Amino acid sequence: MLQDKDRIFTNIYGLKDKSLKGAMSRGHFDGTGEIIAKGRDWIINEMKASGLRGRGGAGFPTGLKWSFMPKESDGRPHYLVVNADESEPGTCKDRDIMRNDPFTLIEGCVIAGFSMAAHVCYIYVRGEYVREREALQLAIDECYAAGLLGKNNKCGWDYDIYVHHGAGAYICGEETALLESLEGKKGQPRLKPPFPANVGLYGCPTTVNNVESIAVAPTILRRGGAWFGALGRANNTGTKLFCISGHVNRPCTVEEEMGITFRELIETHCGGVRGGWDNLLAVIPGGSSVPLVPAADIIDCKMDFDGLKEIKTSLGTAAVIVMDKSTDIVRAIARLSYFYKHESCGQCTPCREGTGWMWRLMERMVVGNAEKREIDMLLDITKQVEGHTICALGDAAAWPIQGLMRHFRAEVERRIDEFSANKTPGVNRPMLLEAAE
Repeated sequence: MLQDKDRIFTNIYGLKDKSLKGAMSRGHFDGTGEIIAKGRDWIINEMKASGLRGRGGAGFPTGLKWSFMPKESDGRPHYLVVNADESEPGTCKDRDIMRNDPFTLIEGCVIAGFSMAAHVCYIYVRGEYVREREALQLAIDECYAAGLLGKNNKCGWDYDIYVHHGAGAYICGEETALLESLEGKKGQPRLKPPFPANVGLYGCPTTVNNVESIAVAPTILRRGGAWFGALGRANNTGTKLFCISGHVNRPCTVEEEMGITFRELIETHCGGVRGGWDNLLAVIPGGSSVPLVPAADIIDCKMDFDGLKEIKTSLGTAAVIVMDKSTDIVRAIARLSYFYKHESCGQCTPCREGTGWMWRLMERMVVGNAEKREIDMLLDITKQVEGHTICALGDAAAWPIQGLMRHFRAEVERRIDEFSANKTPGVNRPMLLEAAE
């Protein structure tokens, strides 16, 4: 359990003064200049010592990512880009940071920018986040007025922050598609290499980080990497914002220590599962792109990168979607299949074609209008998509289906048997996918 003294986000619910004055009274922008005065190497080493891993889903070590930026300028400007395109179904943590605690992010941008020799930051905000963008812009304007941003500012590092509003495309949450969109082009992922640290925004060295990853940096540096590293467990350190939705008594976003068990997280902050623990069916623990797991597997699982990997799923963005036994689990995954089919940018053939195939097959399996051998055909399609695309959207579309069939294949087969038993004589079911295509 995380103690209040160790909380980084002190106004995540917006119950306290949201102004710069209120944020400063809670310790934000305290000694920012002194942190910057310690130099780039000190900041990066402390971030590495903290063990912070990216909070946007991939879990890549943040300090290591910052260190990839060139130490010497070759004449090109350096950029920090903050990924606030929070479009993963079930995820709503960055929304609360921008809406209620934006100064954590702004201060983090200044420090992170200094550590990578960047004088300019772009914050790319999800198209649907209109109020969040307004709150963030208001906070940035306050910082300019107070002399904390701009040239010759009080922090000791010339720095400008620009907020860019997206147009509502999920694919722009992928870092290179986000850069393409920022440049005014179609939001489609780039082939890597080159990586953004060498050729990023406008062809210049760029680091793209999630909102939460940047927002926790100032507190880590004020209190020391060792403090953050002492929370959680090795390779899974620090605090994490969990956004819990679905069939719990009190859905919420809460900051907790990494490694808290699922049972403790839900009991302490959400008032338990709706209808009691015996009513729990399954959980998607990290946003819609990670495989679901049944109740028995997750109840006492540690909610961190390694704990969830052990049960063949992932922490992702820590968007915990709880489903009780009233859930039509096959329809729920079919709905996610439609989402990924709809949001595919269409650049890669396996994703462009495969997401449609998967969705159409899933829609038939919801009602049982399929044959049992099509289950393996569907799994084969997921394998043809997974790992064969430029970005991870193909994987994200495949994993929910794989999780469903791993744990609830019997339910799909039951529906097929039921449909077959009730089929009207003389009425043919649709052709198999392989024949129809």
